[in-house]
Amino acid sequence: MNPLLEEFNTPFNAPPFDQLESSHFLPGIHAAIEEAKADIEAIKSEISPNFENTIVALERSGVRLSTISGIFFNLNAAETNDTIQGLAKEISPLLSAHSNDILLDEHLFARIAAIYVQRDSLDLDEESTMLLDKTYKSFIRNGAQLSLDDKKRLREIDRDLSQLGLQFGEHVLKETNRYELVVSDEKDLDGLPEAIQEAAAQTAAEKDKEGQWIFTLAFPSYLPFMTYAKNRELRKELFIAYNTKSCKGDELDNKEIIKNMLALKDERARLLGYERFSDFVLEERMASNGSTVMAFLYDLLEKAKPKASEEIFELEAFAKELDGLDRLEKWDFSYYSEKLKKQKYDVDDELLKPYFELTNTINGVFLTAKKLFGINFEKRTDIPVYHSEVETYEVRDGKGNHLAIFYADFFPRPGKRNGAWMTSYRGLRTLGEKSQRPLISIVCNFSRPTKTKPSLLTFNEVTTLFHEFGHAMHGMMAQGKYESLSGTNVYWDFVELPSQIFENWCYEKECLDLFARHHDTGAKIPEELIIKLKKASNFQQGYQTVRQISFGLLDMAFHSTDPKEIEDILGFEKNLMEKTELLPAVPETSLSTSFSHIFQGGYAAGYYSYKWAEVLDADAFELFLEKGIFDKKTSEAFATHILSAGGKTHPNTLYKRFRGRSPKPEALLRRAGLISSEDL
Repeated sequence: MNPLLEEFNTPFNAPPFDQLESSHFLPGIHAAIEEAKADIEAIKSEISPNFENTIVALERSGVRLSTISGIFFNLNAAETNDTIQGLAKEISPLLSAHSNDILLDEHLFARIAAIYVQRDSLDLDEESTMLLDKTYKSFIRNGAQLSLDDKKRLREIDRDLSQLGLQFGEHVLKETNRYELVVSDEKDLDGLPEAIQEAAAQTAAEKDKEGQWIFTLAFPSYLPFMTYAKNRELRKELFIAYNTKSCKGDELDNKEIIKNMLALKDERARLLGYERFSDFVLEERMASNGSTVMAFLYDLLEKAKPKASEEIFELEAFAKELDGLDRLEKWDFSYYSEKLKKQKYDVDDELLKPYFELTNTINGVFLTAKKLFGINFEKRTDIPVYHSEVETYEVRDGKGNHLAIFYADFFPRPGKRNGAWMTSYRGLRTLGEKSQRPLISIVCNFSRPTKTKPSLLTFNEVTTLFHEFGHAMHGMMAQGKYESLSGTNVYWDFVELPSQIFENWCYEKECLDLFARHHDTGAKIPEELIIKLKKASNFQQGYQTVRQISFGLLDMAFHSTDPKEIEDILGFEKNLMEKTELLPAVPETSLSTSFSHIFQGGYAAGYYSYKWAEVLDADAFELFLEKGIFDKKTSEAFATHILSAGGKTHPNTLYKRFRGRSPKPEALLRRAGLISSEDL
């Protein structure tokens, strides 16, 4: 028996992880594809096409396939192994081919087109109008009008891109896992907090190297070492290891993969009538075109770079005065930045961490969501999970109605990729009379508890938790009729608004008082520490802004340049980064070869979205500051027009419904300390 092909006999029809084996996935996918094909044939057999029997039926087709593939690819990101990765290479092209079978089906498209030309006379509501528009455009944008030969080539491109993306991510994960910095001399730990030393000793003991310390490229290990380790040579070694992932010319090198992906994306865009891949992507974004994106990024760069240069000059002078450093290198930046922040604001992560024990902080996130939106979280132990560390919660609204199931997975493991993300095992589904609420997960890589201390979060980890939980609320609070328009299924330069705005509450006393208590004494975080934290929030914001802009510019350059002109990936990156470089370049390093957001995730020609959405979140949060950070009316408006609305209409319209006007970029510049009110 294959549990993937049975009704899930679990609470809320959650995935039966406790019954699943790797061997279930491939036959499950094959069977689900056949079911999905039958759904499509049933649609095509209807004699007279209309909105319900074609557009809505297509929206609700292939449910089992969507469920199984969602489970599989989430596991491939959060709990993978060689078997799962091998299966991914078989399953991915199957799904790509099936998707193309639908999107390139002439008879199916003819039905959709016949309905689309009647759209003005169909008397559809706003959400249904958007579904029809999105369905028609998705077929056009995926080759429905191509010749037979071009359709064949499109299929080949999509198959190859899916494989290359998997290979890129697999290489980065293997590179991350295979490196270890083994420290044998205790003097080399000088500067590192006790908890970080203990965690490194625990890692070494787990690897049968008792009496030593091991640091890895997992972020909870890498970042503290770069921030606190006094040994400059070891900081350099770790920095080089982290920033040369998959660019060493060996079997895990990604340079040729990048070149192949860029060429295939460009060819795909041109097949569909676009000049470059970025033109194809941005057609379905708030920014709408590359000129708007580049103008946005360069305008920000013009405002941020002078401030960033001042910050680097200050840091260089500080490092020289403190340690006689003649030249500040990239592996020195975090180390001296932390010391300078401590000197200027008398605040650092080691001072803050005792107040951010993980369980308390999770409860604080839940309380914040309850005060804002009236939702409640109840821990469940009867819902199957894919790893013993994963926790599950039932989410209910203020009236006790079931909203969602929330999965939380917090600690690094060899089978989990780096970083933090929100994902969905199931979106909002309305299938005739039957409705299924979302299954939402956040996956993070936070500092593990040690033998003597619980998991204590850095403030950056706190904001990461709030960020991903903002995405989760977008998914959990979804309302509407159609899964493809619900939750986070919105334009990519709008999707970061709910996540980034939620970070703002981390700096507010009224929010921190809900949960920030010393893990030993239970004392609330002192008000003077919160004041210092807020003052320090603009520390080196010029530098951080320029850094984010550099990522966005590199992404846009890759996806708006003729790939034939990109013969040398490292050289191309170096030339582009010179515009934003603030510290001496390190020739052998590369961002591109491990830039998973754009070569494995969905941010190709879209990394600018983070800064774009910061404009939205800064402007939106100013309304909360004006009315009160837990103001009921403002919270209800945000829930109605942003969190629950999904993609039922254009995000510009949704934002105006919430704010009463278009966003003003000055709010971001003010928050980052790049301008003052007097500058306006």
